[in-house]
Amino acid sequence: MAKAAKPIPEGHHTVTPHLVIRGAAEAIEFYKKALGAKELGRMTSPDGKVGHAELKIGDSIIFLADEFPMPGAPKSPQTVGACTATLNLYVPDVDATYKQAISAGGKETMPVQDMFWGDRYGTFTDPFGHTWGVATHKEDLTKEEVEERAKAFWANMQSQRKSA
Repeated sequence: MAKAAKPIPEGHHTVTPHLVIRGAAEAIEFYKKALGAKELGRMTSPDGKVGHAELKIGDSIIFLADEFPMPGAPKSPQTVGACTATLNLYVPDVDATYKQAISAGGKETMPVQDMFWGDRYGTFTDPFGHTWGVATHKEDLTKEEVEERAKAFWANMQSQRKSA
């Protein structure tokens, strides 16, 4: 008789992102170089495409697979021409991780900077079209402190738009 399984597998969280990628095998190698991902498993289809893979980045697991041309199947960012979500990653040293991701082939979309909510944060797009936010938490702020800093941030953004 099979042993009873846990409803949430060991090491997994309640929500697990599942990336659809054109070139999943190459993406796995990129995530290893760029983000220190560890490959936990991979299942391939008869044509050699990745049908399902699991990677661990820090303490989180993500799933990924190649794009498959079936009705109703999710599409890769390359196919739809856009990415509709950002995967956010907290790391001990955002500057080092960001530099590593860009060196591995990521494209800078927002340079790392200190943000009004207390994180040092930047974004990049991976070679497969997915957007990643990378952060190190620097300050614990009250709700009021964040609101005041946000007002100053948005006022600055508005003045930059007017002068552009």
